[in-house]
Amino acid sequence: MPLALIAVNFLGGIAWIDAVAAAPADVPSQPAPDFVLPAAVGSNVRLSEYRGQPVVLSFWSSRCGQCASQLAALERYYATYRSSGLVVLGVSVEDDPQRALGYARAHPASFPMLLDQSKGVSRAFGIDRLPTTLLIDRSGVVRYRHGDDKPGDPSYVAQIRALLDDRIGTP
Repeated sequence: MPLALIAVNFLGGIAWIDAVAAAPADVPSQPAPDFVLPAAVGSNVRLSEYRGQPVVLSFWSSRCGQCASQLAALERYYATYRSSGLVVLGVSVEDDPQRALGYARAHPASFPMLLDQSKGVSRAFGIDRLPTTLLIDRSGVVRYRHGDDKPGDPSYVAQIRALLDDRIGTP
């Protein structure tokens, strides 16, 4: 399956998609579609810039009851495994960027919180419920998918450790 390149331009508070070129990555062991999204704070983030590092990609919304606890759990995992090379990216699927920014401020994280207002990235990954968390290996392949409301599930830690220990795809 080809990688999707989703370029999102963010100008004057308006985001639009320039190109989408792949089917959803809804099955583990599929290449993660590449994307560029604006961060709530800071500059744009491109997924492919983290090739060679394991990535946790979590989709959230302010309307999701379990998303706050999911983001808090991811913050704990990031604090523990950041020094080992783990990357965590939170992706908001809010229609209203101001609401997303307010929620991000109310639930501060030390990892980037990205804005997918057009939902192009969430569609490319086949996200159908929130929170959904994907674990991507060093070579850019989706290895694990969690579409549940169990952020404290011990399988997260085991899977994160497995991705950190996996040197396949390390440049």
